Amino acid sequence: MPRARDLGIVIGALPTGPTNSVLDVPGVGLGHTTVHRDEPDPPAGRGVARTGVTVLVLAEDAFSRPLPAGGAVLNGAGECTGFITAAEWGSAETPVYLTSTLQLGRVYDSACRIELEHNSSSATDFVIPVVAECDDSWLNDARRMQVEHEDVVAAWQAALAARGSQTPPDEGAVGSGTGMSCFDFKGGIGTASRVVQVGEAEHTVAVLLMTNFGSREECIVNGVPVGRRLGPVVSTGSTDAGGVGKAPAGSCIGIVVTDAAVDGASCARLARRVGLGLARAGSVAHHGSGEIFMAFGTGLRLDRDGRPDGTPVVTGRALDPLFAAVVEASEEAVLNSMFAAPTVVGRAGNTSPTIHTPEILELVSTGSKGGRP
Repeated sequence: MPRARDLGIVIGALPTGPTNSVLDVPGVGLGHTTVHRDEPDPPAGRGVARTGVTVLVLAEDAFSRPLPAGGAVLNGAGECTGFITAAEWGSAETPVYLTSTLQLGRVYDSACRIELEHNSSSATDFVIPVVAECDDSWLNDARRMQVEHEDVVAAWQAALAARGSQTPPDEGAVGSGTGMSCFDFKGGIGTASRVVQVGEAEHTVAVLLMTNFGSREECIVNGVPVGRRLGPVVSTGSTDAGGVGKAPAGSCIGIVVTDAAVDGASCARLARRVGLGLARAGSVAHHGSGEIFMAFGTGLRLDRDGRPDGTPVVTGRALDPLFAAVVEASEEAVLNSMFAAPTVVGRAGNTSPTIHTPEILELVSTGSKGGRP
């Protein structure tokens, strides 16, 4: 499936990195395990699984040399472990794990096992993994624990192997995004990057999203109110999700990573700007939606006691180019998560249709002529 730019949808004016993804930040890797099965309903089987795990490796030595980290919440109907520690200490020490709501505990256990096996001192010097979730129960049968430890390990290994890749990563209905919906279309995993100048230095800012939010009438593609022009949603599948025959307003996990030397406080400010990118795509952060964002910097490292390595920090007005990059990349990542995803049919016949249709592309093409800069 194509990405937004493959279809001529160009967001913003800043240049992208080579892959226009989180892989453009040196040392960062992204891996997925997709769990897709069709079995009888419980208790005879595990039901229909449309779920998985996505892992973002920030730095392989993050436990011994933590990274600056910070977070922001637009609407808090969700969970992200490690968020409070990052707010207190301004640092993080593990990869970022993404999964579905009811799998969060299971993935957290696996994340701890991975750290214990590769950093033996974490048994006495505790570790708090970063694990975040969105609800995929519209397409995925959540009555069974669909994700196994081996799935988490496989996604982590794939993330390690992806570091330095010159090929954009898989997006859309993959990994933890397999069962997610966005603006009543198929959503999931999306990523984008921007390259900015800060003084005499060039830095990469990248965003990874797990999109699972919004109603169709709110959807905006590069300034074009596509959702309003399409009209009301035609119900597909069961009506057991709120009795409305469509996916409920869900959530969005947003991850920012940059190679700039930012501290924890600046990471929190970068994370907050993800919400502006979502708003450009149409998000209003519904009552039941969990928009939780975190940002990480790889250009400055800390020791286990939290002491920085002495690298001069990018802060104050020097952050403005990074802010702009986060907003642009976040908006584009939303669109990539949707255009890269095919139509997916899940449990009870519930369906999330792809946004990649001739009708929608025509609306975007005609509506954007002379439109938003």
